[in-house]
Formats: sequence, C-alpha cells, structure tokens
Amino acid sequence: MSSSASPAKIRRPLLRLQEGGLLLVIFTLGLLLTVFGGTVTLPVTRENAAGEREIVFRTNAAGEREPVRVEQNKFLNAKNLAQVAKDTSFIAIMAVGATFIIISGGIDLSVGSIYALAAVLGAIVFRHFGPEGPGGGNSWAGVLLGMGACVGTATFCGFLNGGMIVALRVHPFIITLGTMAIFRGLAFVITQGQSVGGFPAAFRHLVRWEVGDGLSLVPLGVMLVVAVLGATYLSRLAAGRRIYAIGGNELASTYSGIRVNRVKLSVFIFSGLSAGIAALLSLGYYGSASSGDAQGYELNVIAAAVVGGASLSGGKGTALGALLGALVIQLISTGIVILDINQNYSQIIIGSVVIVAVVLDQLNNWLAKRRLLRAR
Repeated sequence: MSSSASPAKIRRPLLRLQEGGLLLVIFTLGLLLTVFGGTVTLPVTRENAAGEREIVFRTNAAGEREPVRVEQNKFLNAKNLAQVAKDTSFIAIMAVGATFIIISGGIDLSVGSIYALAAVLGAIVFRHFGPEGPGGGNSWAGVLLGMGACVGTATFCGFLNGGMIVALRVHPFIITLGTMAIFRGLAFVITQGQSVGGFPAAFRHLVRWEVGDGLSLVPLGVMLVVAVLGATYLSRLAAGRRIYAIGGNELASTYSGIRVNRVKLSVFIFSGLSAGIAALLSLGYYGSASSGDAQGYELNVIAAAVVGGASLSGGKGTALGALLGALVIQLISTGIVILDINQNYSQIIIGSVVIVAVVLDQLNNWLAKRRLLRAR
C-alpha cells in the first residue's frame, strides 16, 4: 500500500450525512420563514451612556415626539435571530446530556423537573445574597454559592436517577417517570408555588451580557462549549466509545470487560449536569424561578436529540447532532409564531416531528441491514 493512500483511508468527513442533512433542513426552514413570514414594523433602538438599550425618538411634522420605526422581515432580523439563538441554547445544552443517555440505550423523562428543582434551590441561595436578602449586597461568594447550589442539585438528581436504575435494575423509563413527579413536587413544596427572585445584580449582568441588537453571548457561548466538550468526550475518549458500545450491545459489552453499571451511572450524571447548567443560565437571564419552570421540556429535549440523529434503540448519536436538532425544534416553534399558526398546535407538530424522525431512523437501520446482508 502506498504511503499517499493511507491518509485518504483514515481521513473522516467533518460532517456526517445526518448532520449535513440537518444543516440542509435548517437552511430550508430559514429560507421558508424568510420568504413567507412577511414583515413587521419595529422601533429603532440604541445603546445609551449607561450601556442600556433605549428606543430612538424623533419629532414629526406636527411637532409631536414619536418613536422611530423601521420595517423588517419577521424572521430575518437581528432581534429575532438573537432570540432564536438564546432560546435554542437552553434546550441544546440539555439535549447534549440527553444524547449521552439515549446513545447508551436509556431515556430520561425527568430533565425538566431536574431543571425546575435546581433552578428553585439556586434561586433561594441567590435571593439570600441578593439586594433584599439577609446576605446583602452583590458578593461574588454568594454568586458562586448560588451557582454551586443550582448545578450541584441537578448533578445530584442525575446521580440519584442513575443510582436507582443501576441498583434496582429497573428500566430508566420507569425510574425517571417517577422522579419526574418527585423532583417537581419537591420544587413546589419548597416554594409553595411562588416565584423566587431578587438575585445579585453581578450575576444577572454576567449572564445577560449582550452585543449588537440583544444577542446574548453567555448562553450561546456556554451552548457551544458544552457541545464541543460533549463531542470530544463521545468521539475522542475511550469512555465515550464505551457509551456507544453499551447502546449497541450491552451483553457483549459486559463480556468484553466494560463496567456497564458505571457507564450507565455516568451518563445520568452528565444529563443532570447539563440540566443544571441550563437552569443556571435561565436564572441569570430571566431573574426568577418557580416550580412550574421547564414544563414540557422533556418532549423538546428528547425531540432535539432524536431529530439530531440519536437512535432510541441506542448506539447512535452525536453532540453536534443534538445542537442542530435543538435548532430545528426552535425554528419550528418560531415558525409557528411568525406564520400566525395557533400555538396550541405546537406540541402536536413537535410530537409529529419526533415520530417522523424515529420512523426515518428505523428505515435507515433496515436499509443498513439489507446492505450488510447483500455484502455477505
């Protein structure tokens, strides 16, 4: 074999077929929304001396003061694209964690409840150190404690999920269905159904750091970091390859010496961690938390992972696919608003997308088996 042929054989494409197809879907959705979304009149804003955005006013012919307005495309404008990027980040971060579980052959229905419980406990700590709390002021020690409470709670919830699944040998669907109710119930009991706010200004300024026309860099940056770390773990580390092995054939993985229970526990810890990170970002961005937060996120997170190429039968999926899948789901939700479709249909549409994605995955598996049989 010639030396020039070797690199060509081991070279891998930057994007797999599934991810390339998702990029095509995203481009098509964006094009359709741009063409059919219509236009909207928006006020012109600018940044004032205090660094805050304010509406620009002018004096009309009648001598009256009125806001300056400009007509823009409903979808293809800076404000809407910034909103899409920000909204995608919360789901995408959790979808990366959920993809770890789905690749291993499991499922997690409790991510929304973990998000809510972590957000509530983190909010209570932040309020203690907020301007009206007994901790007082904008102490960075209080900010760090609040961040630790939020992310630590979510990670511990993931550990509980994985621990019960491994110790009791019960299917993840059953365990996470139960903890979905337990975690959200705990959040409700702790807050008595009330919203918790009053956070340190330093924390909110950190998360809400924006550039341009409202583009939130922190959630977007964290989303990209989580996706890159998740992709590196799955594709470059031996621990990540073990997750694929268990999802592909758990029995064979056991006989090959892989500590299956340890790997299963780790993927649920990662999922809890990702939910905690998303909850922390939402605390900083929205400035409050309640037990009702993230209701229905389970569907969106699983949908993002499945649309991104994760197979519910296990053994297949990528972190980049999860991110792109979350963007597809968010574009669908945005499109429903832009096209003036009744939002009561949003869950129906997203659920239908999940079914189509699963059917296509099954069809792809069937075709792959037929090609393998023909090759023999």
